[in-house]
Amino acid sequence: MSRIEKTMRQPAAGDHVRSSPATPSGQQFQISYGEHHATVVEVGGGLRRYDVGGRQLLDGYARMEQCTGARGLPLIPWPNRIQDGVYTFDGTEYQLPLTEPAAHNAIHGFGRWRNWTCHQHTESQVVMGIVLHPQMGYPFTLDVRVGYELTAAGLTVRTTATNIGTQPCPYGTGQHPYLSLGTELVDECELHLDADTYLPTDERGLPIGSADVQGSAFDFRVPRQIGTREIDYTFTDLARDSDGLAWVHLSAANHGAVALWVDESYLYIEIYTAHTQPAPHWRTGLGVEPMTCPPNAFRSGQGLIRLTPGQAHTSNWGLHPV
Repeated sequence: MSRIEKTMRQPAAGDHVRSSPATPSGQQFQISYGEHHATVVEVGGGLRRYDVGGRQLLDGYARMEQCTGARGLPLIPWPNRIQDGVYTFDGTEYQLPLTEPAAHNAIHGFGRWRNWTCHQHTESQVVMGIVLHPQMGYPFTLDVRVGYELTAAGLTVRTTATNIGTQPCPYGTGQHPYLSLGTELVDECELHLDADTYLPTDERGLPIGSADVQGSAFDFRVPRQIGTREIDYTFTDLARDSDGLAWVHLSAANHGAVALWVDESYLYIEIYTAHTQPAPHWRTGLGVEPMTCPPNAFRSGQGLIRLTPGQAHTSNWGLHPV
């Protein structure tokens, strides 16, 4: 049973019911471990806030604020964009809803505006889940669980998707946290991302190839101030430590640092300076998005995961202060 107030008595006929304004992100699930505190939400199953010792590490959103820019949300069953929302899988062409109509793309999957179910809630852990039933452009069935756990080491996020349908399905996953150190803008922060390659895009945000970061404005293999750069690119060929983890570090003078890690299932990381977000979130946080596949993977097949009936896929990423 989650720690959420619930009304036990149903209103009788003729009762006059007064209700407070609904929380835009639905039920709020709090988890804590020592100085670590996080809030996970019902709408979208995402991470609304994470702080350590009172220091916010995310540019999240307020309790009575609607989520914008996919802040903290899981991106399932595909991250980023699909050109025209059209793809072919096993010889059949499918048309997805165009959820980025201005650019004529389908973006960030199906889970962002749906109510997720809390399957487990303890002091330091919450597991959110959703079943994606067959729908327009995706006639497959996925059972998805996203677990958030706090320990002394920080926050770990584990995503598991299981094909509970009768036919193979295409799958990719990502998540969309915006890192923040409390600076007015991300411009004054230093970014360290040891990645050899980035994917330039066209005006619709779709990849048009790959490029070596060497000699470009997007070489963050050595820590570098973000400044006024406008970044919305996928990075790959990630350097990994002895445990197979790739790292992103964001730091700022007098504001400390935060680190995000991804396991070997995440081959791509999107970096987004939030320069297309409206106030009050314009360039106030850095989108650092773990992704198992690049944008347009349902069309290109690059990094795309094929789940057979009964097969599951698990991926892990995490955050901690430095």
